[in-house]
Amino acid sequence: MSSHRKARPGPLTQRALRLGLFAAGVAGVATTVPAQAATGSAHAAFASDHVFSHADRAHHTQSRDSFTVRQFGTVNAVGARNQANAVSAGCSADDHCRSVALSFQIVTVAGEHTHLNASNYSDAANKECTGCQTLAGAYQFVVSTPTAFSLDAGTRHRLDDIHRRLDALTRSTLPAAELRTRADGLAGEVTAVLRDAVAHAPKAKAQPTVTLHRHLDGWPGH
Repeated sequence: MSSHRKARPGPLTQRALRLGLFAAGVAGVATTVPAQAATGSAHAAFASDHVFSHADRAHHTQSRDSFTVRQFGTVNAVGARNQANAVSAGCSADDHCRSVALSFQIVTVAGEHTHLNASNYSDAANKECTGCQTLAGAYQFVVSTPTAFSLDAGTRHRLDDIHRRLDALTRSTLPAAELRTRADGLAGEVTAVLRDAVAHAPKAKAQPTVTLHRHLDGWPGH
């Protein structure tokens, strides 16, 4: 069995959560609905995305994914959490299970002195499940620009296309190792799209950045 200690939100994340829930117009605790760009004065915000899949004798195959875009505008502090968990339990080599959970989270923030607390992790577990395939992948993309910026329609269209292909990949019957490779390929496309987008962001002393946090866990193999 493979497991990773779950990160606990730090003081900044907790503070961002409290303020994000209080402030009107802030995305708050995010669901699978994309947040719109925040407007107005700087504020604190928090986003959390979590994908969980569980396969067992009653449900031999379960595959789930999430592709979310959170645009917060100009912020003082941001807490962003992205998580994928997959479990296969109680199946056998002759009657194996397949569990896949993939979470893609895109967060855009603006400001030259923004405090960011980002956590991204995955966990795949086989529980008495011989020959099962279990894969959890968390991909978190953080776009930081010094001045207010939002993704234009062309960029969103390209991201929507990647989202559709992620859905198809998650539902596929590809072996776990190949699925991992394909998911990494889609993550590379997302990074390229976001870098193209920030290349047209307003210029300032600080340069726009696109950062990918990636964590994969799976059976068989790592």
